[in-house]
Amino acid sequence: MKKILALLLLSFSLATQSYAGMIDDVVKRGTLKVGMDPTFIPFEMTNKKGEIMGFEVDILKVMAKVLGVKLELVSISYDGIIPGLLTGKFDMIGCGMTVTAERNLKVNFPEPFIMTGQTLLIRKDLADKIRTYKDLNDKNYKITSKLGTTGEFVAKKLINKAQYFGYNTEADAVLEVVNGKADAFVYDAPYNVVALEKLGNGKLIFLDKPFTYEPLAFGLKKGDYDSINWINNFLNQIKHDGTYDRLYNKWFKKTDWLKEME
Repeated sequence: MKKILALLLLSFSLATQSYAGMIDDVVKRGTLKVGMDPTFIPFEMTNKKGEIMGFEVDILKVMAKVLGVKLELVSISYDGIIPGLLTGKFDMIGCGMTVTAERNLKVNFPEPFIMTGQTLLIRKDLADKIRTYKDLNDKNYKITSKLGTTGEFVAKKLINKAQYFGYNTEADAVLEVVNGKADAFVYDAPYNVVALEKLGNGKLIFLDKPFTYEPLAFGLKKGDYDSINWINNFLNQIKHDGTYDRLYNKWFKKTDWLKEME
């Protein structure tokens, strides 16, 4: 009986150690590694100095400070972001990722840190013809978005009669519309607000009413519920102590930061 009890205690101890969680590992190591594709304005982007900045980056900086660790941002293409997490290249995903049922089969998500939705940037000369995404659902129209994003997914699902062209970056996809080579760009509302001013060159119209519901959240390895619990409590704290509102206003209600961009 004593031997059986000892084996059970040993098994429980090993199981507890195995599921200590990402947050515990980060605190022990002293570094929080976050994978992101720094092209999603204003969530994560690269400034003139080559530094990654943005709304989500600032939230992660606060998170690292609360944990008492250093923040390390790992740049990776968007299509490699989930494989990168699963193979241990970083601790979690911080890439403006929309929570979807398909992605949730591969990774776990804490509570969303912001809600958004897909919107449209269209050629100015189409303002009288295109009033909603449904008006674009025609084989004569060309629409763009960034590859691997919900913009691509939504375009192919809801506007599937139109010709779709995917690009590696948001900017390349927007400029196709600005240059008259495509008719509309499909993407998250916060990005389109900035892209209209930064890239539009007076040639675009912003149809700002979202036609999808998209929660954005950090991504973690499946089964890490202790870390999910910690992140949920962290987000709840900053949303009630004024930190979240301060950061939100900095990135979404002001445009001073545009001067730091290339």
